[in-house]
Amino acid sequence: MKIFYQTDPGKVRSHNEDSVTIVKNQNNELLCVVADGMGGHKAGEVASSLVVNELGKRFGELSSIGSKEEAVVWLKEIIDEINVKILRYAEEHVDASGLGTTCVCCIYTKEFLLFGNIGDSSGYVIKNGKLYKVTKDHTLVNMLLENGELTESAAKVHPQKNVLMKALGAAEEIEIDIFDVETNVDGIFLCSDGLTNMLTSEQIEKILNDSELDLEEQVGKMIMKANMRGGLDNITIACIRFGGE
Repeated sequence: MKIFYQTDPGKVRSHNEDSVTIVKNQNNELLCVVADGMGGHKAGEVASSLVVNELGKRFGELSSIGSKEEAVVWLKEIIDEINVKILRYAEEHVDASGLGTTCVCCIYTKEFLLFGNIGDSSGYVIKNGKLYKVTKDHTLVNMLLENGELTESAAKVHPQKNVLMKALGAAEEIEIDIFDVETNVDGIFLCSDGLTNMLTSEQIEKILNDSELDLEEQVGKMIMKANMRGGLDNITIACIRFGGE
């Protein structure tokens, strides 16, 4: 398999509040995480790195994640613990008002593939050259869209399209959405909304299908194109392709 991840501050933000990692445990199982932080005085960096570092460290220490059911329990418990840590940090630091972060992650083993999501960072699978979105955005606009109160075209230009209905650090209790996906995929693709607000799924797909570029170059090209379109937010991508070296 081929594995690559990259994060970029974009063209507008003064610093990068996204965090990303891909970790293998002792059984060669994979955890992939992207988190997009928010909050005053670089507090977003604190929240997103807390998610990525905690999940990565704990997963890396495991000999195996176990069964699918055990993986779900493990993920939910750690996300609950991380949420408490973020809330405590916000209470202890006066300049951390509005502290929070999204989290999209996946756990891949020979037996199963699970995605987890809170917020509007996105998780996809790649199959037969097509990009399929697995996760659902926890945004006001997506809620209105699902309820039939907005059209797709209206949603794209809605002035409140980045308003989150769910984020780590936003409430005492938070539940991560879990998605159970078949393992016979060609790849896994996670990103922050700094990419999806700048490029369409079709544009991302086209770059992923460019056989003249290796994975690192494909990811770099996506970031470059997002920046060329304005780079209004931090841009983070994590990608795993199966069948390569």
